[in-house]
Amino acid sequence: MAEDLNILKGTKEEQYKSLIPQIQALVQGETNRIANMANVCAALKEQFHFFWVGFYIVEGDELVLGPFQGPVACTRIGLGRGVCGAAWEKEASIIVPDVEAFPGHIACSSLSKSEIVIPVWEGNTCIGILDVDSDRLNDFDLVDLKNLEDIVKIFNKS
Repeated sequence: MAEDLNILKGTKEEQYKSLIPQIQALVQGETNRIANMANVCAALKEQFHFFWVGFYIVEGDELVLGPFQGPVACTRIGLGRGVCGAAWEKEASIIVPDVEAFPGHIACSSLSKSEIVIPVWEGNTCIGILDVDSDRLNDFDLVDLKNLEDIVKIFNKS
């Protein structure tokens, strides 16, 4: 199925509109959240060539590294630490145009320049974080925010 992903050119919005139904098809009927997270990471990485795409999963009072695509990453992140920990604590998505300007940013890689982080929900509980990094400054916008939030909502329906 992964080889069927339609990698296309076009605006970012057009690419998301093409990718979201493919992600829905990938996760439909699969009940294993880790498997679904892995396929979402691969699909996003292939489509957009982001520097790093991955999930952190809430485990007690930490976020623990889950499925990802990209270079080696931080394994554990505390509540409120870095961009991921801040999004978890605030229970809100965060766009960071320049990670160097984000107070307390955790530099897993010096090549990461901008970041977007989206909470993953199960009912009213944040169970994880989708973290996407770019090696370009100011690479994420409201188009990414809306579409990545839509993508993580797919988990509640799979």
